Amino acid sequence: MTRIARAPVFVPPMMAKLTDKLPEGDRWMYELKFDGYRALLIKTHDRIALRSRNDKDLTATYPDIEAAARKLRAQTAILDGEIVALDANGKPSFQALQHRAAHRHHAIVFYAFDVLHLDGLELMREPLDARRRRLPAIVKGSGILLSQSLTGSAQHVIDAVSRIGLEGIVAKRRDSRYEPGERSGAWLKLKLDRQQEFVVGGFRPGPNGIDALLVGYYEEEKLLLAGKVRAGFTPHLRREVLEVLMPLHIARCPFVDLPNSKTSHWGGGVTADQMAEMKWVKPNVVAQIRFVEWTNDGHLRHASFLGLRSDKRAVDVRRELVKTT
Repeated sequence: MTRIARAPVFVPPMMAKLTDKLPEGDRWMYELKFDGYRALLIKTHDRIALRSRNDKDLTATYPDIEAAARKLRAQTAILDGEIVALDANGKPSFQALQHRAAHRHHAIVFYAFDVLHLDGLELMREPLDARRRRLPAIVKGSGILLSQSLTGSAQHVIDAVSRIGLEGIVAKRRDSRYEPGERSGAWLKLKLDRQQEFVVGGFRPGPNGIDALLVGYYEEEKLLLAGKVRAGFTPHLRREVLEVLMPLHIARCPFVDLPNSKTSHWGGGVTADQMAEMKWVKPNVVAQIRFVEWTNDGHLRHASFLGLRSDKRAVDVRRELVKTT
């Protein structure tokens, strides 16, 4: 622990590596993987800042969280956590988080799971267990919620989270120091619901807005097609996404591997004839997509749109590969 004189400032959040198996043993703790926006909550006396993982200012977007943060029991603090929309049953909804109209029917909350700075103390070199022990006293009575650790064996935790239909589980080494911007393997995430972010590179227009999105991911500097996404859209969403994409129109396809199919059906590939039906956009927009699996030819099967993300940079989007433990 280090005492510092300057005010707390943004640091890139520590990230978790994807895994297909939760680690076992007393050196690991488990908590829910929330389906929301990762953010840092920074309190400097009476000034509150809510910053996305890529350092965008979200403070004015979530006034309820800002109001709760003013009640934190600290003069200065940085809390790491997740912005989450909860339905009437307390279940997170990523789609509701996106759309302001849905905020009337959902509680917008901040779940804190780490503290990096507290009243002049820089805590990132403390072990995770020690940092987390400070959290209950900081958030008590404020309206900022505490991400609770999950007890039991790895399989017990997996079964419990699966039953209530939540996105996944994060395992963290209890002795881990906070490593800003790193995926060191000290934190691991197990996804029970297959989804990740993808870059929007084009779309097929329909009578009510977007008929389907073309999404992909980067390998080095090349944008590769992951698939077409038609499910998950309401009529309102089709129009809303179209409004976001139209100003980004470009003449040339940004995917390096299109056209990639000789078949004419609307499946995983895009034929040369179908290319003429598409509208191409600058690959700046990131969408969250749920899917069943990757096909043998590297495309998404049964993909469904969950929402657009402003908290992640398109150039950072890669195909998520599982780290086995």
